[in-house]
Amino acid sequence: MNASPEPRPRTAIRVDLQVIADLIQPNARVLDVGCGDGALLDFLVHFKQVDGRGIELSQAGVNACVSQGLSVIQGDADTDLKDYPSDAFDVVILSQTLQATFEPRGVLSDLVRIGRRAVVSFPNFGVWHIRLKLLAQGRMPVTDSLDIAWYETPNIHLCTITDFVELCDDLGIVIEQGMVLDATGRPRALRAPGFFANLLGEQGLFILRRRS
Repeated sequence: MNASPEPRPRTAIRVDLQVIADLIQPNARVLDVGCGDGALLDFLVHFKQVDGRGIELSQAGVNACVSQGLSVIQGDADTDLKDYPSDAFDVVILSQTLQATFEPRGVLSDLVRIGRRAVVSFPNFGVWHIRLKLLAQGRMPVTDSLDIAWYETPNIHLCTITDFVELCDDLGIVIEQGMVLDATGRPRALRAPGFFANLLGEQGLFILRRRS
């Protein structure tokens, strides 16, 4: 039986990650897919007392997580999620990673199979200033949420909030809650995914489950 994590002073995490953390119930079984350096997973383990696991593609990210005592393995969301049993977790998190996957449809389907709920966030390519830059400059924009030039970015399947909602509908995935985040990662007043959410949201954040 794993020992409880040692208490530690509460430290700040990125604002959008805090929004996700606030959605997770204490003591839940959580899988963080594409967990990066483990900032969110570490917060959940120590301050929400979750039974947390992670999967991360980069060796540097895995090393950073393991050095913090986190249970993280190296793996690829596109190929390795299929190996997890159904309903293995209460919540599966995919934060700012969907756009970097080769098979978003398969990844989303696996998320709601593995977890009773899935929390997914992604940069919204439909936000107004990206549309304006494309119109005015005719070039792929670089923004705070998409901060790497097109020839270096790991993002291969950029989408809008409207695209994501339609994909969930096509896959028979139920959206239990949807919200948009501003440039700082804080939720905006617009909650329902629609035209203004797509126009004004820097990021989309959704709670999903599979259809009964």
